[in-house]
Amino acid sequence: MKKAFSLFMMIMLVLGVLAACGPNREEATSTENEGSNKAGEEPAKPEKLVVWEDTDKEVALEPAIEAFEKEYGIKVEYKTLGMADKIRDQLRLDGPAGNAPDVVTLPHDQIGQVVVEGLISEIEVEQDVLDTFTESSVSAQMYDGKLYGLPKATETPVFIYNKALMDKAPATFDELYTFSKDFTKGDNYGFLALWDNYYFAHGIMGGNGAYVFNEENGALNRDDVGLNNEGAVRGAEYIQQWYKEGLFPKGIIGESGGSAMDGLFNEGKVASVMNGPWAFQAMKDAGIDYGVAPLPTLPNGENVKTLMGVKGWHVTAFTENQYWATKLVEFLTNEESAKTRFETTGEIPPVKSLIEDPIIAENEAAKAVAVQSSYAIPMPNIPEMAEVWSPMASALQQIATQKSEPKAALDSAVDTIQKQIETNHAK
Repeated sequence: MKKAFSLFMMIMLVLGVLAACGPNREEATSTENEGSNKAGEEPAKPEKLVVWEDTDKEVALEPAIEAFEKEYGIKVEYKTLGMADKIRDQLRLDGPAGNAPDVVTLPHDQIGQVVVEGLISEIEVEQDVLDTFTESSVSAQMYDGKLYGLPKATETPVFIYNKALMDKAPATFDELYTFSKDFTKGDNYGFLALWDNYYFAHGIMGGNGAYVFNEENGALNRDDVGLNNEGAVRGAEYIQQWYKEGLFPKGIIGESGGSAMDGLFNEGKVASVMNGPWAFQAMKDAGIDYGVAPLPTLPNGENVKTLMGVKGWHVTAFTENQYWATKLVEFLTNEESAKTRFETTGEIPPVKSLIEDPIIAENEAAKAVAVQSSYAIPMPNIPEMAEVWSPMASALQQIATQKSEPKAALDSAVDTIQKQIETNHAK
């Protein structure tokens, strides 16, 4: 009995000591609330943030940086690299080495791959920030239901014509075909397009019913490739017709096709082209008085369904300043910064308030891009898209040179795409 009593007293003594050492409920609640308040506060400001911008676009970045530094007292440094490939490739090297920037710009179709590789981070912004932009431009910054950046510019191919050679933009491709048949002689061409490149060919094929990956429940199904369906074949047959009848020169097929086409247009030998906003400056420099319009409607009455590219700002996965890097991304894409970017680079901002602004609404080129974008679809940004470009380029070149019938070439391309997806992208 004594032993039992002694054991009971020892247990009570230990419990008393533990109770004395522990905080009371009020103190615990107070501490928890204090922690919550601190969590909501801004973290300490870094001395500087580093940005990687696209080549030759720093003219738009510098005033935005100056305004950000003035408002937040954080120094921002930048360097320029080719956005299409150099930034992603350099980030793969500099990130693990500890030399990565805080913020980078990338084309939206690379988002899926860089997310999978762990190169950029998901960001969180308020809804009113997202409401600043067009819905399609925001969706282009999403991957697997998460937001990985904010859009800074959108672009899609449009119809560009030399006003000295063509009075006005044709309303239909039938009209354009007739014009080209009459105009094309020697080194002069009525219309040129890089239809051996799927980025441009999609407009024709997509307008006839082709698709890259079918969308199901808001996600792209990599196993449902629509690049050899009836619409795709019909579009490819139309593409082949232009090459077969000599309306396109052989020199614009392959990797050097873009520079060859640009050269012919800027020399005044081509009446019209299918090209994008990136070509405007060279045309101005060449002294071409050019007009810009949405692309003519297809023979089936449908609009050309171009692919749309969206450039964005992204927070890298290697930054130690996630909060402030996100603040910088918000600042670089706000209305003032977007307007400055348009004024200095001609890049079209997907900022809703600016689309109705006279600076864009009264600008023929900007308006054409905005209208054509309404018919366009964002390029698929899932990693499997990387397997599409090369097989489709090979197929389209076979079609353009009449070395293969469209159906056979597209069947072969889709077979290759599906095999490469299975090999390189395990589920």
